[in-house]
Amino acid sequence: MLDNRLKKIAELVSGKGTAVDVGTDHAYLAAELITSGKCSRVIASDIKEGPLEAARNTVEKYGVKDKVELILSDGLEKVPLEDVSDIIIAGMGGETIAAILGKATVYEHDDIRLVLQPMTKVELLRRKLYEMSYEITEEHIVADGDKMYVIIVAENAGDWRLLTEFESLYGFFENDELGSEYRRKEAQRLLKVSEALNDCGNAYGAQHYAALAFKMENGSDSVKTDDIYSYLDTLYPFSSQDSWDNSGLLVENYDMECSKMLLSLDISRKVVREASEKGAELIISHHPVIFEPLKAITRSSTVFELINSGIAAICMHTNLDISEGGTNGVILSELEKKYKLKGEPEPFEEIGGGRHYGWIVQLAEPIIPAELAKVLKEIFGCEYVRMSRRRHKVSRIAFCSGSGGSMLGEAIAKGCDALITGDVKHDVWISANNSCISLFDCGHFHTENIVLSELRRVLEEKFPQLDIEIAEKSVDPCEYV
Repeated sequence: MLDNRLKKIAELVSGKGTAVDVGTDHAYLAAELITSGKCSRVIASDIKEGPLEAARNTVEKYGVKDKVELILSDGLEKVPLEDVSDIIIAGMGGETIAAILGKATVYEHDDIRLVLQPMTKVELLRRKLYEMSYEITEEHIVADGDKMYVIIVAENAGDWRLLTEFESLYGFFENDELGSEYRRKEAQRLLKVSEALNDCGNAYGAQHYAALAFKMENGSDSVKTDDIYSYLDTLYPFSSQDSWDNSGLLVENYDMECSKMLLSLDISRKVVREASEKGAELIISHHPVIFEPLKAITRSSTVFELINSGIAAICMHTNLDISEGGTNGVILSELEKKYKLKGEPEPFEEIGGGRHYGWIVQLAEPIIPAELAKVLKEIFGCEYVRMSRRRHKVSRIAFCSGSGGSMLGEAIAKGCDALITGDVKHDVWISANNSCISLFDCGHFHTENIVLSELRRVLEEKFPQLDIEIAEKSVDPCEYV
């Protein structure tokens, strides 16, 4: 009566109480659970009357209609959960299964066991389960013909944690012959995504998917924090930072090794919690978590949370801003993708020793400021761009990430007709309008957060075995209403 997929699902049902089969279709599973003696009662639900009619025929055929209750229900909406020990949802997309669980009150019943078999988006379902405070306690790969199916068993978690993107892809099944074959196929799929992104000119995404493919076949592994620091030092020398800066390894962890890391513009308390929930041992940020001398480390401080969680912090501030492939280098690259430039980029604010903040570029064709502002919104992903009132076309453009409003005079002195930066003060706007130079404020956060994708790219290229994520909590600290 059952194929290999449904046989495995039936095997995984605990049988301690009533089992619920959501989306029952023909009720073959429900009939098997009763006739085998695994369960004494099953609730079989479906969203449509047609499948329920087929289910009625099945339970009558096998003589179990008195032990199988058929319910017309959208997911678990009309299903009573009292005395339920197992909920089975099989043969649906992972996003659909997640939505059904998200709308239900299953979380109120600590002893309910979930047996799930998603047809698609398995990784999405795994992540959502952990976000809903479940833990995957078992996972199996079942072959049926040339198809392979993932079957998940999840129960209420004792400890709160979150999955990284890689963990949600890699899964929790045994790395036996069947599991290895499944992961090899997934690695091949991810490599195809990487190649497609590379063909589209998306180097960040291409490298990320290539690294995910590597880990799918080889698993993740740890790297010494010192090795990560040393590699970053070759790209963005810490010795090049400004004298007033405090970049470097600012907080150590217990064993000075790392298998998971988060990248963030700032190390806020929310970012530290995210790192802890995902099991990351290292956070790499742009802004230093320790900038001025600390007179105390209180329990409410970010530094305390880092130490208490055993998470290390490497901060790269001005050394990242002034390095060729750093923050301003990423902005330059993005502008080169959007516009044809004339000549070589020139250093903007020179600070000695061959170091400088930002660049000056010459557009091959002048453009109106409003059109440039639209492109900047795309580049930086910002909701708003503040722009001065000058309407003349611009072609010679200076830019500096972060807070570069004080560099307006330098831009004017170097013959620029536009300056792109963030955190522009009121008096600078007045000066810009008086001096007939176009000024664009794209926000401190957005003009710097753009570098995180490049940081992940270079780190994944060097250390594909590391599980590296851009922090979900690396967000603009401001809301716009």
